[in-house]
Amino acid sequence: MSALAAPNEVVTKALLRQVNVPGLDRPAALITLDNGFDHTKPNTFGPAGLTSLDEAITAALAADPAFIAVTGKPYIFCVGADIVGLPQLADRAQALEIGRLGHRVFARLKDSTVPTFAFVNGAAMGGGLELALHCHYRTLSGGAAALALPEVSLGLVPGWGGTQLLPNLIGIPAATQVIIQNPLMQNKMLKPKQAAELGIADVLLEPADFLERSLEWAAGVVRGQVSVTRPEVDKDMWAGVLYFARETLNQRLHGAVPAAYKALDLLETAKDGDFAAGTAAEDEALADLVFSEELRSGLYAFDLVQRRAKRPAGAPDKGLARPVTKVGIVGAGLMASQLALLFARRLQVPVVMTDLDQSRVDKGVGYVHTQIEKAVTKGRMDKGTAAKLYGLVSGTVDKSAFADADFVIEAVFEDLGVKKQVWAELEKIVSPEAVLATNTSSLSITEMAAELEHPERVVGFHFFNPVAVLPLLEIVRGERTDDATLATAFAVGKQLKKSSVLVKDAPAFVVNRLLTRFLGTVFAAVDAGTPLEVANSALDPLGLPMRPLALLQLVGPAVAYHVGGTLHTAYPDRFGVSENLKRIADSGQPIVVDEKVNEEVAKLLVVGDQPLTAEQVRQNALDALAQEIRLMLDEGVVAEAQDIDLCMILGAGWPFHLGGVTPYLDRTGTSERVTGQRFLPRGAASLPA
Repeated sequence: MSALAAPNEVVTKALLRQVNVPGLDRPAALITLDNGFDHTKPNTFGPAGLTSLDEAITAALAADPAFIAVTGKPYIFCVGADIVGLPQLADRAQALEIGRLGHRVFARLKDSTVPTFAFVNGAAMGGGLELALHCHYRTLSGGAAALALPEVSLGLVPGWGGTQLLPNLIGIPAATQVIIQNPLMQNKMLKPKQAAELGIADVLLEPADFLERSLEWAAGVVRGQVSVTRPEVDKDMWAGVLYFARETLNQRLHGAVPAAYKALDLLETAKDGDFAAGTAAEDEALADLVFSEELRSGLYAFDLVQRRAKRPAGAPDKGLARPVTKVGIVGAGLMASQLALLFARRLQVPVVMTDLDQSRVDKGVGYVHTQIEKAVTKGRMDKGTAAKLYGLVSGTVDKSAFADADFVIEAVFEDLGVKKQVWAELEKIVSPEAVLATNTSSLSITEMAAELEHPERVVGFHFFNPVAVLPLLEIVRGERTDDATLATAFAVGKQLKKSSVLVKDAPAFVVNRLLTRFLGTVFAAVDAGTPLEVANSALDPLGLPMRPLALLQLVGPAVAYHVGGTLHTAYPDRFGVSENLKRIADSGQPIVVDEKVNEEVAKLLVVGDQPLTAEQVRQNALDALAQEIRLMLDEGVVAEAQDIDLCMILGAGWPFHLGGVTPYLDRTGTSERVTGQRFLPRGAASLPA
């Protein structure tokens, strides 16, 4: 064990106690996992934590209990391996040993002659969920925050039995979803009801008296009064499901995420049910992946999302924030309506929308009501909450309704003159302390506020579409934005459950500037004569969430052309204006149909006679990103390269295995070749030298 000692491990102790349960002739052994901190620092397993669990199981068995149950501290079962310690592993042998240790300890619960139960009282992820899977039976609290096997998103695989146990419990289609598909979909988590429906838990219980009910249920199982039946797993469909999953991965990732393919191989091994062989294969896969560049990028990205996103660099003292008791929204279109629903749900304060005429206002309020009704129908919202939200959201054509609003955000047409007119009109109505926020995607906050009496209370508040899904919020400080306004913006962003990044007032800010440069480079290749299909597939080796033309279609050619024009005005040497893009926008035709280039659109283009290869298109795009990021850092658009990566992960869905963007540019040598230096120190998001 000394070779595995982790000096910085926050040890999760396995605390054993005997519990008398009515109806049983001897006590049960209850093991509670607890690292000594509250729920904000979840239980994890490092070498010492696994040893503590091992010792607790030994002591429990020695007491000859009626059954053994494992549960967690309040709100947390266990969120898996202590990934902070992974980069400290010195060699492959150590990685193998940590895998084998977890397997050996967990298997004691699986192989026990005494009945074993997992009382999953809270969040259970990775190795925590794998621990539960090793138990003979599982109860699950309806209040558990999330359940998942997220390892593939980091560049790992479930390495403590998950790939072998889960498919043989819930079937290969559902297991493939949980182990591969969900992690690659922005690390999607399971709600307790979903997990129970899949068969991960045997019974779903209310959180209020979860432990008491779990003990009663377990006693019923031990006495034979409660029968647990599980559907038979269909082994005939195993090969077909995995073939389809592999084809889907090839189409989407093109080999870019080794962990996803390793997971597929392990799921294939699980079919035969040789648990020892399967777990040995998990050990080998884990040892291979621990020393991969993708894992180091994944751990770096995970740290950004879990830590840096919660402590925004440059944010002012939160004590300066003003209370927000009413929100005004200028506009009632789709974006404005999405914002109205979000503000009402999260802030629980009155939200009023305005627009030019009553029909637009009614349509906006109607959209909000429809979304609330859908949430109730799908069981995502109770009727009481819905009734409250109905009362909070209103609309009017009279902007005087904003007189007592503390926070007003506009979501009107992306035109500087229009936005300046809106603020000039509103400044006469709202109080001097009211924060004026703009959802602009590219325009200058400073220029927008220049002619106002109180320009210090104008701030950029740039959401990403769809508002309810993408977690990034770019908070943009104009030249005269004061600390109180900025602090209020960050406080509101936190209430909205968004991850906020402080951005300097520069054209298109972070995500849109980089995506515009990226797409502009790809489209420049099209203008030069590169076939659309070649340009579209050129970036496949990166495993991005969308191909360039699909992304362009999502953004909208007209919007992309408009933003491109704004950036061309600011930086004409780096941002071109493609007339072909305007032709596509004017045609109104989709660029991509069923993931294939629309041939009718291709006929509209006027192109040159110097086509590029896919490799040339890809390298040009990466070179452009490296150059633009270095310029943005030199300009102070954000504090550090880490903020660029955080923005690309949360606002553009760029994957963890790239670390956002800068680790990939570093490890491919692009950063140094283009800019003369790396963005991050060697070893920060990559293997040590």
